[in-house]
Amino acid sequence: MSFDLIVIGSGPGGYVAAIRASQLGMKVAVVERESLGGICLNWGCIPTKALLKSAQVFNYISHAEDYGIKVSKAEADFGGMISRSRGVAQGMSKGINFLFKKNKITVINGHGKLLRGKKVEVTDADGKQTVYNAPHIIVATGGRARELPGLPIDGKKIIGYREAMSLPTQPKKMVIIGAGAIGVEFAYFYNAIGTEVTIVEYMHGLVPREDKDVSKELTKVYKKMGIKTLANSAVQSVDTSGKGCKVLIKGNKDGKETTLECDVVLSATGVSPNTENIGLETLGIQTDRGIIPVDDYYRTSVPGIYAIGDVVKGPALAHVASAEGIICVEKIAGHHPEPLDYGNIPGCTYCSPEVASVGHTEATAKEAGYDIKVGKFPFSASGKASAAGAKEGFVKLIFDAKYGELLGGHMIGSNVTEMIAEIVSIRKLETTGHEIIKTVHPHPTMSEAIMEAAAAAYDEVIHL
Repeated sequence: MSFDLIVIGSGPGGYVAAIRASQLGMKVAVVERESLGGICLNWGCIPTKALLKSAQVFNYISHAEDYGIKVSKAEADFGGMISRSRGVAQGMSKGINFLFKKNKITVINGHGKLLRGKKVEVTDADGKQTVYNAPHIIVATGGRARELPGLPIDGKKIIGYREAMSLPTQPKKMVIIGAGAIGVEFAYFYNAIGTEVTIVEYMHGLVPREDKDVSKELTKVYKKMGIKTLANSAVQSVDTSGKGCKVLIKGNKDGKETTLECDVVLSATGVSPNTENIGLETLGIQTDRGIIPVDDYYRTSVPGIYAIGDVVKGPALAHVASAEGIICVEKIAGHHPEPLDYGNIPGCTYCSPEVASVGHTEATAKEAGYDIKVGKFPFSASGKASAAGAKEGFVKLIFDAKYGELLGGHMIGSNVTEMIAEIVSIRKLETTGHEIIKTVHPHPTMSEAIMEAAAAAYDEVIHL
């Protein structure tokens, strides 16, 4: 039962690392205790986007007259939306199984635990234990919904993202704790199909880690949709003794207490790494609040043991885990990969309007001491956005005034998650603001706003 590489976990970090290792000639095994694809494919990235698409389609139908189309009144089929989402997830998981077979990767079902001597003990569903060995072992066990102190997720009245996408019935009222990506995405979905939604956020507003202009714009749009936001507020307790929930909320600044009643509370306060009970302590690998320290090539303090994804420092994003996995196995194979630039990682939030960003915000650029130029182009001035009925939002670019370097890009609007890759490439290639202005963009497109925002920073904008 020997392999060149064993990967514990088959999420977007683990399965990508396994496939790349196989391409490089390694004999690979992947240990997975649930479904292939991990949380992302089964309970995260993919099924949530399926739900959001259903909500978007329902919203289009409900506002069909805005596009000159008359239809009878639409009804949201909550069960049908959930069923479609689960079907999409299952199809993607089967796709990973196909890729593993294609690349001759062995799948070992069960819970993996590290042993001394570069071995992995796998306990299957029946409790049977089998030991496998490999000179290289990658820990890619991912993360789970983080629980707030005193607010344990019971899966019924206080739920995490897994339960939020598989509830048996649609709640009439929902309180969401946390206004990050998970919180605002589920807020859009449930609000769009008729649930009364209130978001409680400890920091200043929605998507608080984004540029403040983006946060203000999303807050304005959500208010128009009827989604309530309680910013600078903290949930003190949730009383679940009755039929529903009573949520006690306290203002951070004024200390004012408010009680909200709802059917269910969604805890969307981030991710905790899955590093318990996998044998790290047996090997003497220390963790910092569950995070495994690694070097630029994801090597732990024990030779031959590596870690990638949500269990290491950095943004808990699928594309980050995939990039880390590729760098890790290429280094193992004797290649010379470039370390990952964590300053050029795109972040995407798939609410409506979408949010996408990379690099410095205006505030962090100033804090870093840059003399900056800022260009902002609203989609209200975009012909394509007007034609599509999607005039909300903007593109905002931040440049170093001295050298023209693009320090950061921030977008809110329709399909901006598809546009952010251009900004990432521009930053990777160290392209200047003037070069962006002189790069011809197709018309009419939403992506023209990138060129226009660059032109706005240098007082050359045409359509504003």
